[in-house]
Amino acid sequence: MTSTSASTSISALVDAHHHVWDLDRRPQPWLDDPDVASIRRTFTPDDLRSTATHPVAGRRLHSTVVVQCVPDVPETEDLLALAEQEPLIEAVVGWADLTSPAIGEVLDRLLAGPGGAYLRSLRHLVQGETEPSWLQRPDVERGLAAVQDRGLGYDVLIRSQQLDQAIRLAERFPELPQVLDHAGKPPIVQRELGDWERQMRLLAGHPQVTCKVSGLITEADHTTWTTTDIRPVWDTLLTAFGPDRLMFGSDWPVANLAGGWNRWAATVDELLGDCTEDETHALLAGTATTFYRLPASR
Repeated sequence: MTSTSASTSISALVDAHHHVWDLDRRPQPWLDDPDVASIRRTFTPDDLRSTATHPVAGRRLHSTVVVQCVPDVPETEDLLALAEQEPLIEAVVGWADLTSPAIGEVLDRLLAGPGGAYLRSLRHLVQGETEPSWLQRPDVERGLAAVQDRGLGYDVLIRSQQLDQAIRLAERFPELPQVLDHAGKPPIVQRELGDWERQMRLLAGHPQVTCKVSGLITEADHTTWTTTDIRPVWDTLLTAFGPDRLMFGSDWPVANLAGGWNRWAATVDELLGDCTEDETHALLAGTATTFYRLPASR
């Protein structure tokens, strides 16, 4: 899968991973955790638009991919309806129960419903599953086959100790476009990246797999991290995947726990210093445009 796309302007910046939620409409039980109390409020696209002001490589935010938060089909329906009305959002990563025998019917209903054309990928919070081979369960693989049959991609959300599942998923589904969210959550704060790096290189050996450069600052120390802490992960991703299979994402508003959208954007701007113009375009727009089939304009 190549990230070169004429559909996205050379000056565009695509945020390939952010969230919105309206707590008056839909509870987010994970926000009950005291550690995330500072983001326990409603966040809208207008909040992102007013917050995301720092340019990256001279580019300003052009479009986004909004990603599900809770395992709830009605939330996905809300996100699809929002994408139909909100010019900033050009794709949705939704949720449906992969283990359900009715998964195909649910996906067909979502695709045919309001905003269904914006559904481009599915995601499950595998990071919260304790079963060591959850992604290899027969019912899950049946659900993933239904995702593939409908031309959708799959966002892989795991922790670093679950990377073996992502590797087996890539082996068993060579035709399913996959993107690893948050670079598999490397243990940055522990400064023990050896196992993560080895497994990432194995995963990168599968050409249908891309990777989001997102969510890294919340895996570092929230208050003391610097670009120096992020650089070893950045360097590994560039050498393993190459910029044509990497995409920028903010993980906003979760990123607010560790500095926010603009500080992360400034960090990526610094890290891009040695990249060519083509490599920068791939990482900031091209890869996401190809994977999520983003349009040129609304």
